[in-house]
Amino acid sequence: MIEPLKHLGTTQVQPEKLDAGFSDIAPPLSKRQAALESERCLYCYDAPCVNACPSDIDIPEFIRQIAQDNVDGAAKTIWSENILGGSCARVCPTEILCEQACVRNKAEECAPVLIGQLQRYATDNADKSAHPFQRAQASGKRVAIVGAGPAGLAAAHRLAMLGHDVVIHEAQPKSGGLNEYGIARYKMTNDFAQKEVEFLLGIGGIEIVHNSALGRDITLDQLKNDHDAVFLAIGLGSTRTLALGHEDAPGVMPAVDYIRELRSTNDLNTLPVPESAVIIGAGNTAIDMAVQIKRLGAEEVHLVYRRGEEAMSATDHEQALARDEGVQIRTWARPETIELDNSGKVAGMRFVRTTLDESGKLVDTDRSFSLNAQAIFKAIGQVMITEDLDPAIEISGGKLLVDEQLRTTLAGVYAGGDCTGTGQDLTVEAVQQGKKAAESIHQDLMAAGDK
Repeated sequence: MIEPLKHLGTTQVQPEKLDAGFSDIAPPLSKRQAALESERCLYCYDAPCVNACPSDIDIPEFIRQIAQDNVDGAAKTIWSENILGGSCARVCPTEILCEQACVRNKAEECAPVLIGQLQRYATDNADKSAHPFQRAQASGKRVAIVGAGPAGLAAAHRLAMLGHDVVIHEAQPKSGGLNEYGIARYKMTNDFAQKEVEFLLGIGGIEIVHNSALGRDITLDQLKNDHDAVFLAIGLGSTRTLALGHEDAPGVMPAVDYIRELRSTNDLNTLPVPESAVIIGAGNTAIDMAVQIKRLGAEEVHLVYRRGEEAMSATDHEQALARDEGVQIRTWARPETIELDNSGKVAGMRFVRTTLDESGKLVDTDRSFSLNAQAIFKAIGQVMITEDLDPAIEISGGKLLVDEQLRTTLAGVYAGGDCTGTGQDLTVEAVQQGKKAAESIHQDLMAAGDK
């Protein structure tokens, strides 16, 4: 039960329409479509798409392999740099990364090569009966990882491939992190996140302990004492507050909590759905929340952001998706008051119009407006829970401070993913940081062993 919304009714949308609304938003390419699309690639020698890919995948090479009907080879090329290439093909904003950089992305060419869909084609259709990579000779080293999200899983796989034994402690009952719990249900269907985890574990040498949370079930000191290195991939565990009165009233909740329940339920008809909703935020989580609550049957959905559309972190593609669903995107408005009905439940929200002053600072104006809403969903970013960390680990800007090799300020402890202040909080960047941290850990362990 989603406690803050338990007073609301459930969806009235017919089951067949619900199924359609939460089915795969981007159906996979057929073999014929993949062949034709792969032939559009110019296989550039100094490919700009590779430079734009956070995980350094050799994009022209895997597309060439698809054109040559070598799907297994194409998938291995992808997995060699991004072992979570299947999920990244589904959720990565390719329109602002590799596909934006594609040399065919010009007016006279009509469209870039569909790199993301080709990546999905390769990773979906490759033979997975045997794991594509072999472990190196056992190093005798043991590494602990906290968090089984994209960064933790990527680090675990690379460490295992390098010959180390890995134990992952995951607070949730399932692995996958945001891939499992935090993205729109229509972006990752058919339990794909779990299937990808099973594939990744095929390398061997990786143990995952679920329902094991840092500070509650394990301590950093324990992990340091029992292992040769520790990698923190703890994500961001708490949603920011609006700092307004009545924020704990029935009807107010973090968007990520609702999305988690939506992704976890086997029956969408059991979810509480407001007739009207306000989503506060400007990122992909805000868009995911707005689109999904609309598809669940909310009649009126407003997404409100304090700055202009050009400052929204959600891509143009995501914004267009929300508008196509009938979501009203309102900008230049700051939440001022949560309005309640006579029984103390959310009835709406009052906003102050904002603008930029001459120095470019966001300021309030003398104008305001109100929106009716049975539910308010906060998608204003998350903050890290730091009380379970060693004081020797330096925090900067609310995130773990790491050097170029992903080392924290505590010897033997590394970090990557959303809990660090590097990158754009994208899945593909979390994977890259996990891979890079694993290589740093390997080099440091081997150097220490030589002394």
